Amino acid sequence: MSATDPLRDRLEVADLLTRLTHWLDDPEAGDGGAIYAEDAVVRSPRGRFEGLAAIRELVTAPRPGGELTQHFTSDVLAESEGDTASLTAHTVTVFFHAGRAPHRTVGLRFAATAARTPDGWRIARAEITPQWFSPAPA
Repeated sequence: MSATDPLRDRLEVADLLTRLTHWLDDPEAGDGGAIYAEDAVVRSPRGRFEGLAAIRELVTAPRPGGELTQHFTSDVLAESEGDTASLTAHTVTVFFHAGRAPHRTVGLRFAATAARTPDGWRIARAEITPQWFSPAPA
């Protein structure tokens, strides 16, 4: 397949989300450089993060009380045109402490734009929007 094969591009773009959720659940498993562009921008409920260094800090920051996450992603839609692509999905994130039942769950919508770089596809812009919480915030 060529580097501009639409099916291959779609698979590679969708794979970015899989790599991202694995990294979010295990921040020591990588550094995000195979996921995000160097100048990427992420908007999430936790704020706006500009650049790979800021995104790395966000993902690897110690979590309150050693909290862990597990992400379940569905409805992934990746569409590419030339050297840009869009990526959307729904994610359910479960928050828990090791060996204990989850204490919080959040349903999220993930929307991103990816760009083809010399090193492959990378997320250039991402927006994470909460859809629901369980339990509901006070």
